Amino acid sequence: MIQPVIGIIGGSGLYDIDGLEDKTWRRVETPWGDPSDELMFGRLAGIQCVFLPRHGRGHPTSPTHLNYRANIDALKRCGVTDVLSLSAVGSLKAELPPGHFVVVDQFIDRSFAREKTFFGDGIVAHVSMAHPVCNRLGDALHGAASGLSLPVTRGGTYLVMEGPQFSTKAESELYRSWGCSVIGMTNMPEAKLAREAELCYATVAMVTDFDCWHPDHDHVTVEAVVQVLLGNADKARGLVQAAVPELGKPRALCPCGCDRALDNAVITAPSMRDPALAAKLSVVAGRVLG
Repeated sequence: MIQPVIGIIGGSGLYDIDGLEDKTWRRVETPWGDPSDELMFGRLAGIQCVFLPRHGRGHPTSPTHLNYRANIDALKRCGVTDVLSLSAVGSLKAELPPGHFVVVDQFIDRSFAREKTFFGDGIVAHVSMAHPVCNRLGDALHGAASGLSLPVTRGGTYLVMEGPQFSTKAESELYRSWGCSVIGMTNMPEAKLAREAELCYATVAMVTDFDCWHPDHDHVTVEAVVQVLLGNADKARGLVQAAVPELGKPRALCPCGCDRALDNAVITAPSMRDPALAAKLSVVAGRVLG
């Protein structure tokens, strides 16, 4: 049996978590560089939690320049087993208005200027991303949101764009034609790296506005978006408080296989593996590299 440790990645507007006992901020060093900020450690309903503000407190770092590898390595290094990713997004569907939450189950990665893997020359690995979200976590988050009477949809595709600019109307219409539900800038390569690190991962996408496809888009004010953003952050804190006690119960191996994602992924022969890269991978992939 595993005693889960819950990692929480807070997106725009979410820079702390209420209700944590024995709360303390600590700097965590990784071989990939510095994470976005110090990590906040504490306990919620007796469950060990580790919180990381994705952009750092005060939001100093853009989506492109986030050190995604350091963020995921730091969480794994701190014993995290399950990652709850909370992200502000735009909506690509009329039925997903501002204030709505989407527990996504798929991603389309359109980012292009980021380091997307822990592996590389010297140790090559290919993990499956067919189902990028842990269904166990997704179901728990959806159940917790429903229990709080939050407006929530289970399932949907998150289109990850590079940014930092928002999309053109032509791009927005293209993504709608692909059937995407929401658009944001941060959950890739985060989800890919979480899979490589054998962490269970799920995203709650919190809608702040309709993307520019919407006919009323030009009438939306920054003040209105910020008001929704802050309201979503308050609801997200409540969602975390509701979900953690359920997710923190002792469990067996993940039924989705997230915690065994590297079982057949490393293709480089042991004799050909780069020792320096293996040392950097000691926390992320030590289970399979030895």
